[in-house]
Amino acid sequence: MDEPMPERSTKHEEGARPWVSSDLSTPVYGLFTLGILYTLYLAHQIILPIVLAVLASLLLSPPVRKAYVKWRVPRVVSALVMVLLLLALLVGVGWAVATPALEWAERAPQGLSRLLVGESPIRQQLDRVAQSAEEVERSVQEFSDSGGEATTTVVLQTESWRSQVLAQARNLVAGLALTLALTYFLLVSGDRLIRNLVRQLPRHQRKRVLRITHDSQHQIAQYLCVLGVSNSSVGVITGLICWGIGLPDPAVWGLVAGLARFVPYLGNVLTLTLLALVSVVTLDAYWMMALAPLSFMALTTVVGFFLEPWIHGFRMAINPVVVFVSIFFWGWLWGPVGVLLAVPLMTVIQVVLKQIPRLRPVYRVIAR
Repeated sequence: MDEPMPERSTKHEEGARPWVSSDLSTPVYGLFTLGILYTLYLAHQIILPIVLAVLASLLLSPPVRKAYVKWRVPRVVSALVMVLLLLALLVGVGWAVATPALEWAERAPQGLSRLLVGESPIRQQLDRVAQSAEEVERSVQEFSDSGGEATTTVVLQTESWRSQVLAQARNLVAGLALTLALTYFLLVSGDRLIRNLVRQLPRHQRKRVLRITHDSQHQIAQYLCVLGVSNSSVGVITGLICWGIGLPDPAVWGLVAGLARFVPYLGNVLTLTLLALVSVVTLDAYWMMALAPLSFMALTTVVGFFLEPWIHGFRMAINPVVVFVSIFFWGWLWGPVGVLLAVPLMTVIQVVLKQIPRLRPVYRVIAR
């Protein structure tokens, strides 16, 4: 006669269920994270304008709210004015940078060829490389001729760079239109949407969600305000330095220097490289070539390490390693726009991690 199963094994099985589920939770969370990353990468043409619109609405909502509370200006009017100002700023900056950039793209090869003409060490090295390449090509040709086999020329038809630029421009215009339209609707009725969302949450979570929204607006506005003032100062001084040295289009290089500093670390490197190339192509004396890059390096060092923390009292509370990795991550995910959005997104993520108790240890890890 079969005896019933001992009660001890049943308890053992009941105690083993949480252990098994906890082991399975880590792979499930990992797969969920990979799914989110894949969705962000695959649907970037839809998700990226939404993210841009949310960040723009967080930045522009304080003046819209202030205009409604203090002067009773309807949100429809103030939001339209802010969106039009943003559009005018983007178009003006793009027009000011695009035309000189195209001109320099045409003039750069001629300037570099002029630099490399003569008995310079660079010219000698290039001549050696050219001679080696000719010898290799000659030996390959002799080998193919001795074999008696006719060589086959393969021509790859690729899309011209002009059509690629036009396609990217169309995508950029479509994404910009979607971003501005969504920004307008968020400014008009975004607060109402947040209130309706908060009403659906439990009572003890409502204050936390409102605090996260308010802190995100405050942190992003503070971050962009400080960087806007400091970067504008760097751009103006860089333009004056380029004008004093004699570089062509000094206002453009000042604008590029100010805009590139919105990307931490990489923006300064890019501006330094551009100033060095322009100086080498334009100027003749070596000390004049080094004057603009060295002046910009000294200027960014003074502004970044001394003036910004002292004057504005604001320093980003994210570890520089995390910032550097996030720039590469978002740049890989969304391209150049992701590079520009890396620090604002990390600021929002930091605010969210700080407000949620379970995620606060992660905030302590990434904080400065």
